[in-house]
Amino acid sequence: MEFSLITSPSESNQTDCLVLGIFEKQKHSPESSDFNLQTQGFIDNIIQRDNFDGTLGNTLTINFIPNNLYQRCVLVGLGNQDQPLSSKNYRKVLASTIKALKSTSSTNATCCLSEATVENQNNLWKVRQVVEVFQGACYQFNDLKSKPECPVKLTHISITAPEDNRSDSEVGLKQGIALANAIEFTKNLADSPGNVCTPSYLAEKALQLSQQNNRFSTRILEEDEMAELGMGALLSVSRGSRQPAKLITLEYRGGSPESKPIVLVGKGLTFDAGGISLKPSSGMDEMKYDMCGGASVLGVFQALSNLSLPINVIGLIPTSENMPDGDANKPGDIVTSMSGLTIEILNTDAEGRLILCDTLTYAQKYNPEVVIDLATLTGACITALGRHPSGLLSNDDALCEDLFSAANTACDPVWRLPLWEEYQDQLKSNFADMANIGGPAGGTITAACFLSRFAENFRWAHLDIAGTAWKSGDQKGATGRPVALLTQYLIDFSNNARN
Repeated sequence: MEFSLITSPSESNQTDCLVLGIFEKQKHSPESSDFNLQTQGFIDNIIQRDNFDGTLGNTLTINFIPNNLYQRCVLVGLGNQDQPLSSKNYRKVLASTIKALKSTSSTNATCCLSEATVENQNNLWKVRQVVEVFQGACYQFNDLKSKPECPVKLTHISITAPEDNRSDSEVGLKQGIALANAIEFTKNLADSPGNVCTPSYLAEKALQLSQQNNRFSTRILEEDEMAELGMGALLSVSRGSRQPAKLITLEYRGGSPESKPIVLVGKGLTFDAGGISLKPSSGMDEMKYDMCGGASVLGVFQALSNLSLPINVIGLIPTSENMPDGDANKPGDIVTSMSGLTIEILNTDAEGRLILCDTLTYAQKYNPEVVIDLATLTGACITALGRHPSGLLSNDDALCEDLFSAANTACDPVWRLPLWEEYQDQLKSNFADMANIGGPAGGTITAACFLSRFAENFRWAHLDIAGTAWKSGDQKGATGRPVALLTQYLIDFSNNARN
């Protein structure tokens, strides 16, 4: 789908559908008022006839317009005229709009919703949301279907934006397109099955990404190189699989050589059967999504290739499978991590932290500004927070505040959980420096406590995305979260660095 900016609907001569906002009590927005005058009161007659009252998110499609100005018009309810829309409600309006547009035969549409008033948001943000929401709603995974779903007919959206805020709107359009494409790329990777998206496949995608931008470089560490570095925890996980583990390293150098990089670490378990501590068969197919952290890091780098931010970013993706086999980890096994700390593996299904801990140790070589890891790490996070926010745990309050701010802007929420010293006791082992699980109580927190022991030398945050990276049920599929959050964090960091 393509997007462009116009100052007014009259500029577009390739549009067959016009999208207009209507407030409650059938009050017009400026754009719908103008169009009502052009059609000599036609819109008034229609909304009165159909009793369209402008309730938030309601839509009405009009398939005949006088004077052949457009083939059709979609009216969208904006709610109370006297109250600005919240960010969440604005996205709700956009979601209703694209749903209505998809049900028509329109190939081109002009959207006049970016001029709605949204609380604490500017034109840059509003234009960006139009692109993100519209393109996201049109995503389909058709790669492996013999009879693919019919593609969405919409091919082009013109977005109206006032001339006096044109520069902001242009930035919003650029960011929106970069983010929408990055999220789509992430979803496509995550939705791929485990027999397609293997560690080697993920590594190949990373190498392809590096060819898109001369500021990129990618290196793949193989198992023999990881063994030389002493990554005993990471390598223990892949022992039960025929697929060799990889450590994908991506570098984006947009800042000065002296600037410390932001390091993003993404868990890349391309399939997690649980190992010897085998998972229940019900729902095990969804364990192809255990690489969503790694897919999201690749998605962020996809966005970076189009945004050209003047910062340095490192991406580290430990990727492997966790399978049962005669050589797989056994409960009670003890492995030595790259840091030298020994780990008793009490549950082989708590493998994500094993591949992450060695990667966090490896991250120290980059002298990072901050390190943020993201992982579908614990089912306990879904129990604690549900599927709305991602879990956030950190050793740095200022970093948390920055991530909260980015989450609010990106409409990609997080919620902070404590990382208190008292929880560390649950990781005690009689036979090693620590155990890889801390019992049933506070599972998300104890998993982060485990990781924190490998992040003591830098500012660090952990995002548990087990509840937010994909949906189950009838809407099963990857969400692309938290690509929007992390990209916004990098945009904010870049803006602050400039100031």
